[in-house]
Amino acid sequence: MYDAASAGSALALDTAAAPAPARRTGRTARSPWNRRNPYPATILTNEVLSGPGSAKEVRHIEIDLGDSGITYEVGDGIGIAPLNDPDLVDLLLDRLGAVGDEIIADRKATYTLREALTRRYEIATPSKYLAKVVADRTGDPELTRLVEAGDALALDAWLSGRDVLDLLNIDPALTLTAEELLEELSPLAHREYSISSSPRVHGGTVHITMATVRYTLDGRSRGGVCSTHLADRCAPGDTVSVFITPNKNFRLPADDAPAIMIGPGTGVAPFRAFLHERAAAGATGANWLFFGDQHRACDHLYARELEQFITDGTLDRLDLAFSRDQDHKVYVQDRMREHGAELFSWLEAGARVYVCGDATTMADDVDAALHEIIGECGRMGPDAARDYVDQLRSDNRYLRDVY
Repeated sequence: MYDAASAGSALALDTAAAPAPARRTGRTARSPWNRRNPYPATILTNEVLSGPGSAKEVRHIEIDLGDSGITYEVGDGIGIAPLNDPDLVDLLLDRLGAVGDEIIADRKATYTLREALTRRYEIATPSKYLAKVVADRTGDPELTRLVEAGDALALDAWLSGRDVLDLLNIDPALTLTAEELLEELSPLAHREYSISSSPRVHGGTVHITMATVRYTLDGRSRGGVCSTHLADRCAPGDTVSVFITPNKNFRLPADDAPAIMIGPGTGVAPFRAFLHERAAAGATGANWLFFGDQHRACDHLYARELEQFITDGTLDRLDLAFSRDQDHKVYVQDRMREHGAELFSWLEAGARVYVCGDATTMADDVDAALHEIIGECGRMGPDAARDYVDQLRSDNRYLRDVY
């Protein structure tokens, strides 16, 4: 899944006191832990998975579910309630001329300004409402043009990478009170990650495979809200607020059905879970994984585990695409085309196709390759190939978890 904001109440992200045990009714009790009441789970493992020389920082994180009673299935995600970067909070407090212990009150709670900026509001992603206020009060030509044009996509592109401090600093003379600023901010939302563990094998824990987002803009270091929170400020023994986000549209096939899994980069996460689960269940269906990244030496995530899956017969095929290891770039969709005839024969034998990873380019490229393979190997025209893929979707045999 993704490291992106989802709508929800700001107050919902605070861990509440543990609720009373659910009364037994003869049916499975719904978990009391959810978006409004996340579970304070303990970090067990937080280690860098990518190797030296990688352009990316990918982490393997294991989270203890303790006595929460939380259950999940492979294919599900986990919601994590992050805290904002304390350095950015300090910069905002300084910009507002505040110290942080000022009391902020709303209809439900009273809290300090520092707490509000730390755990209740989005400060790394400015809202469009704040953009409009800043445009109105400063008259900045570029921002005013974007706001008045009403082009949401163009405004989103301009805001991308900028934070609330950037907007306030458009005009050093701009003055907003803390209350005025908070009025225009979005609630701090959970971030969601695909689960990379199997409840059969890793009982009582949840694993995630996370790329830490870091970049520099205008001389200031920035980062993904949740990914840097986990990477930099959550050591083993620390707690993090979590809840399960079921994904009923990304489930394993029957034990005897073949599965084709396409997951470059951290998109491999649910497929690690799939393979562990199928091995533990004794599933007889064949498994084929396409995995890719930049360099084999430092970006081959879970290499030893995948090799073991091949050795023990769980993984029947593993096709790798490391784009920067040769003069011309090679991606998973290129490997798909290279083995198109066999891939089509798997489809004809009832295989399900799963895709996980980046939605901006990879998912579309993989989809285009799938259409080409079916058209060429099935000797179909474009319309027939499109109908074939549409039927795969209708039959729940082409499933995507993209972000």
